[in-house]
Amino acid sequence: MPIDKNELTKEQIAKAMACETAEELMALAKSEGIELTKEEAEAYLVEMSDIELDEAALKQVAGGRCYSDCDEYGGPT
Repeated sequence: MPIDKNELTKEQIAKAMACETAEELMALAKSEGIELTKEEAEAYLVEMSDIELDEAALKQVAGGRCYSDCDEYGGPT
């Protein structure tokens, strides 16, 4: 069953992107109640390796916040 990427949380995506092997991704998915075959996990790893996040997107996924050179709303000064 394909994963609906719109239903994944930022935390789930960050954890998945940290996985280095299909087995790690399968174990993570299972802990989240998602069943993946090895072939699906390998395909997702390839897909995720092609994604390059810019700094702003990476901070959002990681839950980061701007602390220097930012205005009161987190934007650049």
